[in-house]
Amino acid sequence: MLNERQLWTEEIVSEKSLFSVNLREVWLYRDLLFLLVKRDFIVFYKQTILGPIWFFIQPILTTIIYVIIFGQVAKLSTDGLPQMAFYLSGVTIWSYFSDVLNKTATVFQSNASIFGKVYFPRLIMPLAIVFSGLMKFLVQFTLFVCVVLYFTFVKETIHPNLWILITPVLLLLMAAFALGLGMIFSSMTTKYKDLNMLLSFGVQLFMYVTPVVYTVTSIPSQYKFIVHYNPLTSIFECFRYGYLGAGHFQPLTLVYSAISIFVLLAVGVLIFNKVEKSFMDTV
Repeated sequence: MLNERQLWTEEIVSEKSLFSVNLREVWLYRDLLFLLVKRDFIVFYKQTILGPIWFFIQPILTTIIYVIIFGQVAKLSTDGLPQMAFYLSGVTIWSYFSDVLNKTATVFQSNASIFGKVYFPRLIMPLAIVFSGLMKFLVQFTLFVCVVLYFTFVKETIHPNLWILITPVLLLLMAAFALGLGMIFSSMTTKYKDLNMLLSFGVQLFMYVTPVVYTVTSIPSQYKFIVHYNPLTSIFECFRYGYLGAGHFQPLTLVYSAISIFVLLAVGVLIFNKVEKSFMDTV
């Protein structure tokens, strides 16, 4: 009998450092990540009549409602931009952010049965939510681009510029913000389940301190500091400035947003890393 040392491909240990985030292990499980993204896309629309067409219907209906309520009734300023293009720009990127945040915030509760049966890097689940949400965003973004092209070349009322090239960076920042904040909430809701109701209300409230349905210039001066401290403000302003060619975007505000977001993401990953060891005892 040969006395040889066996080389293991994986080693599961009971104790690990709070700061040990094994990204290499996450990369090794990338096939699982792609499988989860595919599952989310298929399962959600498998038993619907219109299927992926809902990706178009949802932003269109939401935009029409915003045009009626905020544009026609409340008569909020859009900086001279067509209301359809203005509100659709906000709806498109806000939908991605809120969808990722809400799903990440319940990732432990939603997947407790899977976590309790098989081992894999728990960070895979939040990442799968980010990428599956990105697929939905790309479909809605195609609709938004069609509207932009219409108002650019047919109506000639908007003027896109080179800031549209920074779109991948804006998506990265939004995904990181939603991921970090969502992981903090998911870690807390394993013990305090009523926080889910607070989150639903909080996301709706957060939309109104983010320039989704209004411009920053239309806010009374005594309340502007609230919006300026919001890391999403510069992202929305940059997105609109790039595609619609109007607004008061300042490039340096993106630096503040990036620093704030990645600090929050680091805190979220650390808390998530700590809670994942024992969440099955409380979930």
